[in-house]
Amino acid sequence: MVDTAFLITAFTTLFVVIDPFGTTPVFVALTHEMPAATRRRIAVRACVTSIAVLLVFAAFGEAVLGFIGISMPAFRVAGGALLFLTALDMLFERRTKRREDRAEEADAPDPSVFPIAIPLIAGPGSIASMILLAGAKPGLEGIAYASAAMLAVMAIVLFLFLTGGVLARILGKTGLNVVTRLLGMLLAALSVQFILEGLRAFGFAA
Repeated sequence: MVDTAFLITAFTTLFVVIDPFGTTPVFVALTHEMPAATRRRIAVRACVTSIAVLLVFAAFGEAVLGFIGISMPAFRVAGGALLFLTALDMLFERRTKRREDRAEEADAPDPSVFPIAIPLIAGPGSIASMILLAGAKPGLEGIAYASAAMLAVMAIVLFLFLTGGVLARILGKTGLNVVTRLLGMLLAALSVQFILEGLRAFGFAA
């Protein structure tokens, strides 16, 4: 039986962390002078690269943590704290500024792998989220749920990348800022939930 509630939670977490609406303007800025066919190729390559990276961490992230002696409850607390810092960045626009700085540092003509795939999409927050979500259920079940939610989010990312110019004109800078702040509030609540789950496993929370 499909755990719809967990699937929705996983999708919401990854959607907020990856932040398709916040990443799209960076993609548009990096590719606006390129031909349409080149933009489409870069969008597809960036999404495929991000999916591969996140799938690897979903499948092997918990094993790596176990190998170096880090328990999942401890990682939930640490991951929740990391996501909370990301939420603060979103609320105070620091994340947008950091993305713009990374975009300016990308000298390569093809920005699909860096900085779009890594670290804008498959960054510390999304990697930590994949490990947390995959470890929330035993065995392959957690990996399957986390991967399904991630693929759904990446489909939205690809769609927005392919229609990014139109979206940027419709929402404008103010609209994108409002969306980013709303997602930041939601991510703050989700990060606290991760921390509470980790503390509960240690017996510190009811």
